[in-house]
Amino acid sequence: MKRKRTSPRTECSPHTSSVNKRPVADRYSHWRVQDQSGGMCDISQAEGVDPVKLCDHLCELWAKRELAELRTEARLGFSGLQEPLSGLLCLLEGCPAATRGKTNSLGQCILAEFARWLQDHPHISLKEQPDEQVSNLQLRALNLLAEAQPSFVDLLLDVYQLGCVDRGLLLAHVDKLQTSGLYKEAILMSTKLGLQSELDVEKICVPLILQDKLSLVESYVRGHPHLEEWLVKLLDSWCSPEFSVFQLKRQYPHLGFSQHQVERLQPKMLSKQVFRLMQLFSLDSALCPNSVTKRKLDSLKYLMHKTFVEKGMSEESWSDHVQATVAESPELQAQLIGLLVKYRQFMTAAQWSLRYGVPKERLPHGVWEMQQKLPLALQADSEDDSRSRESWEPPQSDRDRYYQLPVGRESVHFVQTLEELELCREVVLQSGSLVGVDMEWRASFGTVTCQRVALIQLATPGQVFLLDLSAADFWQHPRIVQTIRALFSDPTILKLGYGMSADLKSLFTTWPEFRDEPLKVDGILDLLHVHKQMQRSCRGGGGQQSRVVEVSEGPSEKGLSLLVQQVLGKPLDKMEQLSNWERRPLRNSQLRYAAIDAYCLLDVYLTLSQDPACYGLPADLRCMPSSQNTNGKENKKPKEKAAQARCSVLARAEGRVILTCGQPYHTLKSQVGEGRCLALDCSEKARDQAVQVLRHFRVQLTPEDIFSRCQACNGDQYMKLPRDEMARLLKERGLMEKPGEVKDEENWEEQSKPITHPRYSPHCRWAPASDLDPKSLTFPSGAELQLHTVPPGLIPRIPVFFICTTCGKVFWEGSHFERVVNQFLDILHITEDSATSSNHF
Repeated sequence: MKRKRTSPRTECSPHTSSVNKRPVADRYSHWRVQDQSGGMCDISQAEGVDPVKLCDHLCELWAKRELAELRTEARLGFSGLQEPLSGLLCLLEGCPAATRGKTNSLGQCILAEFARWLQDHPHISLKEQPDEQVSNLQLRALNLLAEAQPSFVDLLLDVYQLGCVDRGLLLAHVDKLQTSGLYKEAILMSTKLGLQSELDVEKICVPLILQDKLSLVESYVRGHPHLEEWLVKLLDSWCSPEFSVFQLKRQYPHLGFSQHQVERLQPKMLSKQVFRLMQLFSLDSALCPNSVTKRKLDSLKYLMHKTFVEKGMSEESWSDHVQATVAESPELQAQLIGLLVKYRQFMTAAQWSLRYGVPKERLPHGVWEMQQKLPLALQADSEDDSRSRESWEPPQSDRDRYYQLPVGRESVHFVQTLEELELCREVVLQSGSLVGVDMEWRASFGTVTCQRVALIQLATPGQVFLLDLSAADFWQHPRIVQTIRALFSDPTILKLGYGMSADLKSLFTTWPEFRDEPLKVDGILDLLHVHKQMQRSCRGGGGQQSRVVEVSEGPSEKGLSLLVQQVLGKPLDKMEQLSNWERRPLRNSQLRYAAIDAYCLLDVYLTLSQDPACYGLPADLRCMPSSQNTNGKENKKPKEKAAQARCSVLARAEGRVILTCGQPYHTLKSQVGEGRCLALDCSEKARDQAVQVLRHFRVQLTPEDIFSRCQACNGDQYMKLPRDEMARLLKERGLMEKPGEVKDEENWEEQSKPITHPRYSPHCRWAPASDLDPKSLTFPSGAELQLHTVPPGLIPRIPVFFICTTCGKVFWEGSHFERVVNQFLDILHITEDSATSSNHF
């Protein structure tokens, strides 16, 4: 994604304007002042232009929609004003009131033109005015903001330096805006003037939150720690079971609530916002107990379904997660008992109620009676004893059903010290070795952020090393980071994994130094891609007879377990997959599962290498594409990698800026240099991302800049094609429907109001008509005119079509431009053109 380049704005001379051919003296006679003899004098000789008459004249042009002439005469009028700053206020005060909900007004047009005119007249400023006059101008400008649209705010603040006005007057004005129901204008002005510490935060923010304008509130509180905490606490309080949306609505009866707004106030939606803001503002989760409790309760519900319905979690893993989730919360303890009764686990409910000492009055019916019937052995908390008594060998039924670790317990090393790490390095970091790599982290139900690695498994033929990352003094030691770098960067060591992109993401979360100094990755074979090739070959019949199991017809195995079943004959036992890998000590079943997950990669690779053709694979498995790149980030498909390379080359060659998100940012930043790559947060709305870009680069847009580049290919050259020529081409290609055959369902906007002349002219390069080959309908770029995208029903009402010469896409005027302007009206200086703009198919 590239930053848009705009052409310099050019001024039209009033003497050469093609809009109106009347003599200059006649054109301006309506608003020039009279000299002492009663005659009309030229602007250069006048004492000054009468702002009232100028306003009337501009209103007439606005009513006639003669916008080009309006701009020209407005600029001439500014030059003729004796006191331009006072005269501008007269013009704005005399303009028709802006209609709420409209994206444009005459005042906006005049104000935007004045800002451009002011750039050519830098001597016009408040510094040249006496103090009393300055105060008067500022008060008048401040009063204008009570009724003006948000686009007035920035320009009036800058031109009249409203930040220097007495704080009491500013606060009174904000209060006036709020009383008038102009909450958006009030918070925008307060944010720009830095009034946060002097305003009632609840009074100014709550109405906007209720109107689904949380992004404005975020901007208001950002950078003010006490306000950030207040916002998170407020939203969290609305996640409380006692909170009622209807009570909140009664507090603000003047606000209309749509169904969408009510849905945004539900605990499910609010808790997501709370956690997002908590992470954004780096706040402690203790500030939002209701959201934390809700998320933990959702986790409990998932654990119940996973264990008692899907039967996909061992009792021990379930117990570990339950304890970590419930912790010391009496509310969650009672919820746990209720959920167990719901799934008809009365005995288990009785045991857990005894463990937590849940009061009798909070127990569901039947649990107290079950407590009295439990044997003493089951009433005691013997979990630690069961952990110590757990055998290393699995039950015989599991050995018959699942793939088993081919090495003994003595060959599985739990690495917790630097001395044990050195033994691991001696074995694993040998040149030419084969290493199976896997990682485990605690399952965090309902959390989208990547988790810190708790265990790294490294398997070599005959041995498995389990690197314990639970102790801070071990996993934070530089020797661990050195070991990881040495392993992943050595091309002579073949690292085997399955879906290694997730593992690498967790590595970057665990050790931020891998982001600061990118981790080089080489010698990786991701068996996930090998597996996908096997599936394609099996479905396509490309391989020979093998024991590959059809994915669609096999058992309910998936992922690595399915691959192991297809290649080695038995699947993996995944009952410990969702274990709490951060709890210590690990159970034998967890250690065995972790070792198997890494060692099975070696067996699969060696089996496939013996006869790859049998599985529809190439002779050398190492030549298959991997999902990792040389910087340790998730590898893209070849086309995506090539696109990244082209992007960085263009950015360096043409001085462009790259916009991206996620891991590619760190790769591209190192290729194009500091400041040439900007990272965006994809969790934010597209509008908020656009605002961030515009503000970061201090981009000031005009209506002519919008759509000045093709949305499909970013091209900046268009060709204008008149209506008659477009109709002729459609007829020649058989795409023009006969009269009366236009379908009624083509409900084009303003179909009954044909556009008599083009009104929108973007800042771009214009191609001559000769650039379009009349036979092939192609441009010099090789792009073909996309005639098929032009609905014939548009021809009667569109006078001119705009065609991108880079890709051939066709655009025409409509309401899309106005909708874009409406979205960004609070941050862009948009003139009246927003009502007469262009739309595309």
